[in-house]
Amino acid sequence: MSLAIIDSGGANISSVRHALDRLGVESVFTADAGTIRSAERVILPGVGAAGTAMTRLRELGLVECIRQLQQPVLGICLGMQLLFDRSDEDHRGETGVECLGIIPGTLKKLVPAEGVRIPHMGWNTTRIEREDPLMKGLPEKPWFYFVHSYFAPVGDHTLASCLHGEKFTAVVRKDNFFGAQFHPERSARHGARLLANFLESPCN
Repeated sequence: MSLAIIDSGGANISSVRHALDRLGVESVFTADAGTIRSAERVILPGVGAAGTAMTRLRELGLVECIRQLQQPVLGICLGMQLLFDRSDEDHRGETGVECLGIIPGTLKKLVPAEGVRIPHMGWNTTRIEREDPLMKGLPEKPWFYFVHSYFAPVGDHTLASCLHGEKFTAVVRKDNFFGAQFHPERSARHGARLLANFLESPCN
């Protein structure tokens, strides 16, 4: 199997590649559109700010490339957020960042409250909202490891949700595009199961 990890400027690449190695899959870390288009699976990782990541994708000429992909694509953490229409993040003095526009919705900032720390960092339970092959073999409330300050509201494409002050999307899917707000590569056996399910998803 050929798997491309998009060079979106994130810092969690080695842990993603190690997780894939443990599943017996070699990957290539690339910003080359041709390599990305020809891969059987694509992962869009990300840590940091949506504005910075989208600027990098535009500079690399990868925005339309990603939007047009037909094979299974998995966005991880910020990579999942980039799949949505827009983020309320402040960027270069302006409020709001236009994202890839693949999944409908606007990312909101988590609001601090009693017992609610921002960023949301650490292990948390999730709840499976609807059945999907991506969630095969997972318990009803699997644990995953999160690090984020913005969230996607629960919507029509939500597969699993999480509660941290308010309920938000933890796993999402629209057609061949999947997303995990958490880091499956850091989420022990439940994360490994989700990655394996993604790798087993049929190519279009």
